[in-house]
Amino acid sequence: MTKHTLTLHEDELEKIIALLDKNIQDRDVVVLLQGDLASGKTTLVQNYLKYNEIQSEVTSPTFCLQNVYDGDIYHYDVYNKTLEEFISLGLLEEFEKKGIHFVEWGDDTLVELLTSYGFDIIKIKIEKLENKRRYTIYA
Repeated sequence: MTKHTLTLHEDELEKIIALLDKNIQDRDVVVLLQGDLASGKTTLVQNYLKYNEIQSEVTSPTFCLQNVYDGDIYHYDVYNKTLEEFISLGLLEEFEKKGIHFVEWGDDTLVELLTSYGFDIIKIKIEKLENKRRYTIYA
């Protein structure tokens, strides 16, 4: 697994999106987004779709758990969900669908579970700094 770290202002997000897009390269993949509240997880997904010229409106799936966008892109929010709840809701089976699956609040326990099931994983850790964000991609 390779590690890339970039520290960027919000108006420089295209750099991290281009790196993410390069790492995805037409793969069926689960992208786990880790970061505090308001660190920019949903913003990253919005910019990924915009970068790929997908016109879907991106909103946080906090209350519905999953949003589906054009281009076989799925967006989940598992905030305050235990691993058992995650599995019982059938979300593990959702990852079998072809496409890109963005998961907000995916912790390292979920990384281990998905890896053990053979899913292709990219993890992005987002850290809030004063007026920037530090993005670390593990791909």
